[in-house]
Amino acid sequence: MTRMTRRSALLGGSALATLAACGPKKATPGTAPVVAETPPPAVPVRMDGTAMAAAIAAGDTTSEAQVLAAIARAESVNGQINAIATKTFEQARAEALLPMTGAFAGVPTFIKDLLDWKGTQTLWGSRAFRGNISGADSPFAEKWRAAGVVSLGKSTTPEMGLTSSTEPLVTGATRNPWDLSRIPGGSSGGSAALVAARVVPFAHASDGGGSIRIPASTCGVFGLKPSRGQLPSREPGPPPPVDISVNHAVTISVRDSINLFRMAQVNDGTFTPLGNLTPLTRRLRIGYAPESVSGTPVAPETRAALDEVAQLCRDLGHEIVDFTPPMDGVEFTDKFLLYWAAGAAAFAQQASAYSGKPIGPDIVEPWTLGLAARAQARQAEMPATVGYLLAFEQQYNAWFDSMDLMLSPVTGSPAVHIGDQAPDGDFDKVMESVLNFAAFTAPMNVAGSASMSVPLSWSPSGLPIGSMFSGKKGDDALLFELALELETARPWADRLPGVVAS
Repeated sequence: MTRMTRRSALLGGSALATLAACGPKKATPGTAPVVAETPPPAVPVRMDGTAMAAAIAAGDTTSEAQVLAAIARAESVNGQINAIATKTFEQARAEALLPMTGAFAGVPTFIKDLLDWKGTQTLWGSRAFRGNISGADSPFAEKWRAAGVVSLGKSTTPEMGLTSSTEPLVTGATRNPWDLSRIPGGSSGGSAALVAARVVPFAHASDGGGSIRIPASTCGVFGLKPSRGQLPSREPGPPPPVDISVNHAVTISVRDSINLFRMAQVNDGTFTPLGNLTPLTRRLRIGYAPESVSGTPVAPETRAALDEVAQLCRDLGHEIVDFTPPMDGVEFTDKFLLYWAAGAAAFAQQASAYSGKPIGPDIVEPWTLGLAARAQARQAEMPATVGYLLAFEQQYNAWFDSMDLMLSPVTGSPAVHIGDQAPDGDFDKVMESVLNFAAFTAPMNVAGSASMSVPLSWSPSGLPIGSMFSGKKGDDALLFELALELETARPWADRLPGVVAS
């Protein structure tokens, strides 16, 4: 089938080093490796990807054993969380038997359903693209394939990644492993749910307005949004007017995120190649910004969690100063949303062209249609909107003249209920829920800066609450070092959700 090209998408801890019990023994040199004859029990993954790759390379386990174990884990929980858009289990079993090289050779994972992975269906979370088989890897996918990962399939995403929940009509709602009545966030919701449920140690994710950090927060995993230009982000061709979307991953461990970043980094001289990182030793001046710039409410449990994390940073010796971003948050939100809506309008046109059907609710979701209608009604404002967003980077960078990083919530509340942001719900009510929930992450996409969600807190009812630390473009290494320090101070890897591979 014709491959749809997206040109303007708006869109290690010691506990992890324990080998999985299902791995076969080390093979004797010169003999064939021990092969698992039947799928092993679906026990939660106990290694991060870095440890798993090392164990495979050392012969302590095999890629086949790890792939079979991951498939068993996926089958054990996917009926509850519904996080897989397309399964490629047979292909994965075959790949696991082949010789592989790379930093993550033989490690099983999932690819988000917005990225072209050769020979695999890319739905873009949409009914319009059923049967759309990618004829080639995207530039970012090429990096992961060269690293030797084994894809088990595509993880779920909302249609074109256009909302902060993962409830696409084409595959149905994805559910949060911590509470099946709640969303996993979006748009990398399927990936975050699979990692949270310990099916795989990491999974591909992308972020055009918060889509790595939001699901990382709601699912209790780690997620860093790279600076613009650090990692391959889009198809070849003219860039969009404001390039807001980036690719990376959600992970259990910080070191997996670092190693995935390092192997995919674009070494064109713009940024310093990521070196060997250790927990941060120098102390930082961190601006604490717990309130939404647009005035939307912050849930009491979210504010309490962030206050506690600010105190944790003080206890570690960092200086915490109160900070209110000097910006008109209402104006920013309006401009960003209009630009986002223009992406929805472009996607609707692409869906129509691919399917051969007119734009309508039978191929495009009501949420997408509502956004597209907004863009069409305000089309004359687009040049000024683009100009405003392009100028925002300089304004954002000035925030850091007197501080190193900023600490803020990732979302306005813990995960909301399934249906609150359903793509076929009342448009105005869904919009209100999205704006209240996803109120913090978009400025970093427009500025092209580095930003991360760190899983340091849980609500009294047991829902994860991430803490967002953000810097300027190029501060990726600094954030990683802080994340390593926080991971050491408050480990999270052994904290498991109620729905986990077992």
